[in-house]
Amino acid sequence: MTSLSSAGGMAETSPMISVRIIGAGHAGQSFAAALEDVGCDVRGVLTRGDDLSGAALGVDALLLATPDAVVSSVAQNVEVHSGTVLVHLSGSLSLDVLRPHVRRASLHPLAPLPLAEVGRRRLQDHIVYAVAGDSLAREIVALLGGEAMSVSESDRAAYHAAACIAANHVVGLMGQVARIAGGIGLELEPFVQLARYALDDVSALGPLGALTGPVARGDEETVGGHRFSLPEDELTGYDAGVALIRQLLRESASDT
Repeated sequence: MTSLSSAGGMAETSPMISVRIIGAGHAGQSFAAALEDVGCDVRGVLTRGDDLSGAALGVDALLLATPDAVVSSVAQNVEVHSGTVLVHLSGSLSLDVLRPHVRRASLHPLAPLPLAEVGRRRLQDHIVYAVAGDSLAREIVALLGGEAMSVSESDRAAYHAAACIAANHVVGLMGQVARIAGGIGLELEPFVQLARYALDDVSALGPLGALTGPVARGDEETVGGHRFSLPEDELTGYDAGVALIRQLLRESASDT
């Protein structure tokens, strides 16, 4: 079960939040810069090579911007301080990985952070954050001008799967577009614009309303022509896309 609540309006009345970050990758650097922009007291970005035992001392929040596989071990290496909230940035992990810390939270932005400067801007671009645990996570979202979305512990894997499909899988699809278009001497950018239009249509009309093309029309001859034209190692991706469209059409038919 998920629910949305607006975080707007809290930033003006919230006191300064002091933060330390573990993890100097794109996510850690993005959060450090964005939180500084909105007036947080960011007291350093640590790496796993640093002594992490005292990382939670003297700050309101300690953000773990590390790979999922090491969140638990990093949390266990940090001494517990009752006044500090340990916050992980994972979309898929539960709060249990932050034990033995008593005050725990998660904060996952629904935005890709491929570069620190890009992430800095996106984190302040009124995006949605999936949050759980201590209310300080919502205060941080409010300071960043975002919207907090609650995702239950049992739904986190499904939530993160949806997020990865929306971001990572789309990038994989555009990689296939780049290979196919490049193979006949065409640039990628016109097809990126085509994808932007399609996503705009999904936002305005829903997936079914936005659907166009030969599969939606039942034009199997054109689909067959596509398959004949493609290299064999591109057929798996193409067929998967066709299957997803057919599933969408079947679901629509069953609803009527």
